[in-house]
Amino acid sequence: MPEAFDVVIYHNPACGTSRNALGLIRNAGVEPHIVEYLKTPPSRALLKQLLARAGLTVREILREKGTPFAELGLGDASLSDEALLDAIETHPTLINRPLVVSPKGVKLCRPSEAVLPLLPPQRGEFRKEDGVLVINAAGQLVALA
Repeated sequence: MPEAFDVVIYHNPACGTSRNALGLIRNAGVEPHIVEYLKTPPSRALLKQLLARAGLTVREILREKGTPFAELGLGDASLSDEALLDAIETHPTLINRPLVVSPKGVKLCRPSEAVLPLLPPQRGEFRKEDGVLVINAAGQLVALA
């Protein structure tokens, strides 16, 4: 029997990239722990740990589109990580998604197929919501344009 493969996805069900990453996780035969981070945001300490494990800075995880990024002046390069984390705590929508945690690492999975190195092999064909073939019937990544 294969060993358990725990995966956590910090997910926004309204986001197509996040839904596609979730689909790829399930296509690998894994049912992840789904954290809807807008309802249950990660604590500041956990977010710092995730970023450190992913090799990302706080600025690299910020989402601009559809968030108060501009209104809050978060593009100001002089803002400290702590100031950015303050903004994220107040507005979790500033966290880019999906963040995926697996035994193989932590990664911001944009585009959605960036999740593949974190997973066991795919178990068959997978198409994104827009119909684009990502994984063929043999479970292999298709060259994307």
